[in-house]
Amino acid sequence: MTLFDLSGKVALITGSSRGIGRAIALRMAEHGAKVAISSRKLAACEEVVDTIKAQGGEALAQACDIADQAALEALVETVLRRWGRIDSLVCNASINPHFGPSAEISDADFDKTMAVNLRSHFRLCADVLSHMAEQGGGSIIIISSIAGFRGQDNLGIYALSKAAEQQLARNIAVEWGAYNIRANCIAPGLVHTDFARALWSDPEIHQATLQHTPLRRIGVPDDIAGAAVFLASDAGRFVTGQTFIIDGGRSIAPG
Repeated sequence: MTLFDLSGKVALITGSSRGIGRAIALRMAEHGAKVAISSRKLAACEEVVDTIKAQGGEALAQACDIADQAALEALVETVLRRWGRIDSLVCNASINPHFGPSAEISDADFDKTMAVNLRSHFRLCADVLSHMAEQGGGSIIIISSIAGFRGQDNLGIYALSKAAEQQLARNIAVEWGAYNIRANCIAPGLVHTDFARALWSDPEIHQATLQHTPLRRIGVPDDIAGAAVFLASDAGRFVTGQTFIIDGGRSIAPG
């Protein structure tokens, strides 16, 4: 077995029908994992499953609105029924219904952002952790954002939820470490996905990002997937409670 081998392991990934989640799913399957694909649209999930199977991997698809606690429980039950274990949980699905000054967000959008980006991840992790403990360990990976490290003028509440996700990972790492369960976050910078379209499609924002990013480009989903494989595999077996910034150097550059 190599350090990055995921053979025999099961990964459950939310928001994995497109973007970063899809890239993580494909790369984990490439490294041998059985992968559960989940998002709100079943047809989109099934397309990813077909891609994985065509490449010789094993996967299942299940639609799930992560804001629905019953749907989350059903998702976990489906994966356990099929494969009997969950070795890696990747909490990737998120929303950002408000782009603009924080003072202008409605109570409904505030509550929705925190419920989906934080509470749903908290509940999903809670549903999975006891099973991981019984099987002897596992890895929780939460996709956060560099927005959670800096004050924001247009992404304030989203950033608040992303900062809280990092604390969630630290709490899990401390509470469950004795059961050989690790919890970490990945904090991407600007990545070329549909989710971040409002940012990279704006010429002014895009150019400013490039100007202040040492690598002079924005990310692509595969730039994030490798870190997830690392954290799910034996290569990351002594890493827990950390947040990995993957942003081309944007967060350490001036401006």
